[in-house]
Amino acid sequence: MSSGLRRKSPDQLVAESGADLEGHGLSRTMGLFQLVCFGVGAIVGTGIFVGLSDSVSEAGPAVVLSFVLAAVTCIFTAFSFAELGGAIPVSGSSYSFAYAALGERTAFLVGWCLLLEYGVSVSAVAVGWSQYVNELLNSLIGWELPAVLSSGPGDGGVVNLPAIVVIMMAATLLVRGVRESATATAAMAVLKIGILAAFCAIAFSAFEDGNLTPFAGEGLGGITAGASLAFFSYIGFDAITTAGEEVRNPRRNIPIAIMICIGVVTLLYCAVAVSAIGALGADAVSDKPAALSLIVNQVTDSTVGGGIIAFGAVVAIASVVLAVMYGQTRVLMSMSRDGLIPRVFERVSPRTRTPVANTWIVATVFAVPAAFSSLDVVVNLTTIGTLATMVAVNVAVMVLRRREPELKRSFRVPLHPVSPVLGVAFCLYLMYGTGWTTWLQFAVFLAAGSLLYTCYGRSRSRLAGSGATVSSGATGPAGPAAPEG
Repeated sequence: MSSGLRRKSPDQLVAESGADLEGHGLSRTMGLFQLVCFGVGAIVGTGIFVGLSDSVSEAGPAVVLSFVLAAVTCIFTAFSFAELGGAIPVSGSSYSFAYAALGERTAFLVGWCLLLEYGVSVSAVAVGWSQYVNELLNSLIGWELPAVLSSGPGDGGVVNLPAIVVIMMAATLLVRGVRESATATAAMAVLKIGILAAFCAIAFSAFEDGNLTPFAGEGLGGITAGASLAFFSYIGFDAITTAGEEVRNPRRNIPIAIMICIGVVTLLYCAVAVSAIGALGADAVSDKPAALSLIVNQVTDSTVGGGIIAFGAVVAIASVVLAVMYGQTRVLMSMSRDGLIPRVFERVSPRTRTPVANTWIVATVFAVPAAFSSLDVVVNLTTIGTLATMVAVNVAVMVLRRREPELKRSFRVPLHPVSPVLGVAFCLYLMYGTGWTTWLQFAVFLAAGSLLYTCYGRSRSRLAGSGATVSSGATGPAGPAAPEG
């Protein structure tokens, strides 16, 4: 068989990572509450504070259905993540699940796509953070950073300085230790949920039924296009599975945290969308980067409320940068552990128990597009890359159910195989809604990833070093991992 079909069994992945012990040099410090807050921290941010206006411009008042459609897609896939996260509680998330079920080449491409989901989305989120920093400064002191220092060239500026600052602040906190990062993320998650709840209360006080009509003027096409954009608001829930080696009792806590996060976030998003449009109408929300602050300012006839919302957005988006960068570094650490990328990414500091070099490399690389790109450039590409990894995870559940029936599963996907099949179908439907130009960009991106695997990863894989191969009927490990030098 092709070397790209080499697999690692779930037991081998768990044993190599020490996931049932103390992890791969990492420290188990997160409990269930911190893990839920970490998930909320990774999800709630730019998508709702900044991206809501883009979804409304596509779907109008029916954007609520767009959020529901995106949520349904996430729920079916969340079942698959919950099953695999409980069965294979390692840092690699989708990458490790694909390695166990679909083979090394597919796993590498999934990890490559995670660079879009985690890495590039950090850049997009940082751009959104910059917008709300200016809104907050304007509310507090009536002054904003000049466009030359707060926007990329595509938005009329030169460099987005706040975007660089938030990425570097997150990196600094991450290298200090996972306990400090988890505590900060939990505090920020509680704060931003409170601020969004306060926004809903203010917006509902000005609610008018007429603002919701015509409800679906753009038809099903508008709802689908809105859902493809709204899906960006849910990106990050799978980051929970990247904490598999730093969570206490991961086989129990990871599935529970995923389910809680999806439920809380879906209810919150729908409430924000309904209240925002009901307060001022779809036209007032559409194409407004800081729409929530604008709505509160108009409803209260004061800039104070908008300033509070802007402060909440600054905190919320910063927490997304922190949580998503965490997920990115852990995926890269797993890929490095397998030999598919340079070993510098797997080194863990004995003092802080964190991958310090990995974190600073990630921060430096993704500060560049944050400084010079606009949010619109990367949202669709990030979305299609994320949906592709979700397709792989749903397929992995079905493959491992057949290949590894005795695998210890703390959570099982309900209505299998119907749920993962529906997860694949909904993901493909939303991928279709991103448009042909995004598909073309994604095809080029995958081709680059395949070339990188062929030229570097295939020959340096530790499974290749062990001489492991996989036959078509194999059910066990692909072979022992090469010892670390």
